[in-house]
Amino acid sequence: MLTRQELEEREEKLLAPYAAKSKRTKGRIHPEEEHPFRSVYQRDRDRIIHSNAFRKLEYKTQVFLNHEGDYYRTRLTHTLEVAQIAVSIARTLRLNEDLTEAIALAHDIGHTPFGHAGEEVLRELMKDFGGFEHNQQGLRVVDLLEERYPNFKGLNLTYETREGIAKHKSFFDQKDMRNKEFEHYQPSLEAQVVDLADEIAYDSHDLDDGITAGLINEEQLLDVEIWKEVYKPLSRKGLSREMLKYQAVRSLINLSTIDLIKESEKRLESIGSLEEVRKSKHRLISFSKEMSEKRKELKNFLSKNLYSHYRVMRMMIKAQRFIKQLFLIYSEKPQQLPLSCQEKIGEQGLERTICDYIAGMTDRFVLEEYKKLFDPYEKV
Repeated sequence: MLTRQELEEREEKLLAPYAAKSKRTKGRIHPEEEHPFRSVYQRDRDRIIHSNAFRKLEYKTQVFLNHEGDYYRTRLTHTLEVAQIAVSIARTLRLNEDLTEAIALAHDIGHTPFGHAGEEVLRELMKDFGGFEHNQQGLRVVDLLEERYPNFKGLNLTYETREGIAKHKSFFDQKDMRNKEFEHYQPSLEAQVVDLADEIAYDSHDLDDGITAGLINEEQLLDVEIWKEVYKPLSRKGLSREMLKYQAVRSLINLSTIDLIKESEKRLESIGSLEEVRKSKHRLISFSKEMSEKRKELKNFLSKNLYSHYRVMRMMIKAQRFIKQLFLIYSEKPQQLPLSCQEKIGEQGLERTICDYIAGMTDRFVLEEYKKLFDPYEKV
């Protein structure tokens, strides 16, 4: 049997000096006995996978609502794609794959139903009650809201995994809330890898979903430099339109990933420890300047042509109405909340309890709850 101690020794030998070693973790909030054959980050990963919040990602929106079709990404499939890209990068850079995977699997665990539209409306509704931000909500989920162990609330994850959740940074994030526990230094390289793997995944796969839905097309995209760079050579190979789309998205992921690895290796040449990573003025995992500019152009295209498309806007605005109506009716009559929620109001406050309840819903549960509360012919 390969023991935990042997795993830790293997990390010391194989991982780069600036990687986060499981033997050197800052530990958990609640002390626990170590596992005989799993490292601390492997246990984090497993706890996340078995959590209620992780399973619910299957029915939470990425861009397209869940009932729009089976092809489109959900929060769960997006999360798995992020984990795949992030672990590949971490392995190449000799970082800790287990920590990288744990952070990747948890990076969206605090997301609301209906994607960023859900987050926007909860942020507005909670502006006078402590605010709302999905990274901080993710930390609430793993520290407080998951109840699976008799001796503590939450999943009792390691400091490093929790840090990766709290300091997750992407194009969509609104940094209006800070967690003082983590704010004074850079996160681990593993957390930084997840952030950019997230960008690679959602840019590439939102393109795929948008083309499949007919909201954007390949001809429009030829005005975007990075798409033209991968699409033009492939278009001369006589591939079917569907195969051409798949290969272009695949090439886009590969091109971005290779650039990220090469640029990050350059930035890490003078780094000798995790402590130096944390004290760095800037993040060390990065695209090259040229690639960053190309990806910025792609993001602007998606923002203008996909995320602001009238069909997407109709879906999102309709979803926001559902969430707002639920929040208001629960606030007016808290007795309509499940008893398990009502019991938390004294400790957490009414608005925060409602926010936690709605943020944890799936898209379809919101729609079912809305019908129960507003449709006179629906059974409650």
